[in-house]
Amino acid sequence: MKPEDAYQALLTWHKETAYLASLGALAAWDQRTMIPKKGHEHRARQMAALARLLHQRSTDPRVGEWLEKVEGSPLVQDPLSDPAVNVREWRQAYERMRAIPERLAVELAEAESEAESFWEEARPRDDWQGFLPYLRRVFSLTKEKAEVLFALPPAPGDPPYGELYDALLDGYEPGMRVRELEPLFRELEGGLRGLLDRILGSPRRPDTALLHRPYPKEAQRAFALELLEACGYDLEAGRLDPTAHPFEIAIGPGDVRITTRYFEDFFNAGIFGTLHEMGHALYEQGLPKAHWGTPRGEAVSLGVHESQSRTWENLVGRSRGFWERFFPRAKEVFASLADVSLDQFHFAINAVEPSLIRVEADEVTYNLHILVRLELELALFRGELALEDLPGAWAEKYRAYLGVAPKDYKDGVMQDVHWSGGLFGYFPTYTLGNLYAAQFFKKAEADLGPLEPLFARGEFRPFLDWTRRNIHQEGSRLRPRALVEKVTGEPPSARAFLDYLEAKYRALYGL
Repeated sequence: MKPEDAYQALLTWHKETAYLASLGALAAWDQRTMIPKKGHEHRARQMAALARLLHQRSTDPRVGEWLEKVEGSPLVQDPLSDPAVNVREWRQAYERMRAIPERLAVELAEAESEAESFWEEARPRDDWQGFLPYLRRVFSLTKEKAEVLFALPPAPGDPPYGELYDALLDGYEPGMRVRELEPLFRELEGGLRGLLDRILGSPRRPDTALLHRPYPKEAQRAFALELLEACGYDLEAGRLDPTAHPFEIAIGPGDVRITTRYFEDFFNAGIFGTLHEMGHALYEQGLPKAHWGTPRGEAVSLGVHESQSRTWENLVGRSRGFWERFFPRAKEVFASLADVSLDQFHFAINAVEPSLIRVEADEVTYNLHILVRLELELALFRGELALEDLPGAWAEKYRAYLGVAPKDYKDGVMQDVHWSGGLFGYFPTYTLGNLYAAQFFKKAEADLGPLEPLFARGEFRPFLDWTRRNIHQEGSRLRPRALVEKVTGEPPSARAFLDYLEAKYRALYGL
């Protein structure tokens, strides 16, 4: 077989696999939005069967044979060519999947589906003890998976693994290691805690009560849809639905869905949750469609993905320019804003206050929530913390970093869906996303000029087009660190983010 024929075989095989995986994405969306209560058990079996099929396809010996035919051929001589990028990523995925026993892949898919379903019911009733066996099973299987992956060599050009957690982190942020991550978090922590202390010492205080007036759910949904359309989300290629925990999911080209949750007595959750998931969806809608089903057409990492959601939620969505454009409309939609000025509203939506809930945290304290989760995950995988002791450790770290502690499990250790889904190693990408977002935004302003005046006029296309040229259309051509360096001229750093926060909150709080 010629290298060209082998590469064509790889393309056909992986695109067929991607179609099957997209059916799994559709089933996952349905499970978290529309499924009848009694359908969860059957859905778990469906997901397990699909996981078995996908694992078999991903580890088929023919894939390895085709890769061998292409590797070293002129087709992949340029390491940044489309075939070379695809082959590089296919090889790593093949070795990772082949190393994971089919039994483990199936058990993990089944355990995650069951744990997520139980979590949705257990969290509202604060049932930590009932949830613990599900979490224990997911963690045990995830740790087994990490041990398997840790024994593999990293992708060519990536640094070696230093500890077990690296093998999981690498699956979400390729090339990132704990030894690089921890210094970034330490630098960030120092800057955030200093800024937080100054803010809490300021006599200025926003009136956040105005955000807790009546905001009817249907009015929120209608307003959210207006924002989505104005910012560039293609509503003919997606949809907005309510769910227990907001998420974005890409079914395929022309079908990128988002969800949010509404509270009739709280403005922020539904509107900013929608903008956050919209940022993810804009990335997916902006990926090169011609390369769908291959790494060249996929998002490079969850950190870069998160940079897009945090950009639209915060750097765009919480900017004054954004609300100069949309606040008059908000006052028309929500009668409860009739007596509120733009200044009052803008200050309120940017209020800084240590809290218990990560997804509702402000920009200054948000990453301290992530720091808590990172330290707990590292302790678990280093054998320094038992699952049974998570609630106490959680409360201790919240008191240390945020000065608050949960009174129950649902607002503490059970508040996130991630661990039930086996997403250990995922949380750090949220903070990396914040750092990347600030770096990308700074560069966009250097290229396009000040962006807030554009937002105030309702002109979002120039910035969206900039992100699509520089980030979305790249797919997985570059590793995350290389992409950040290519776009911004600098390696990942906390500096741009801290500078952004300093300028914004110095003005708001008169620091």
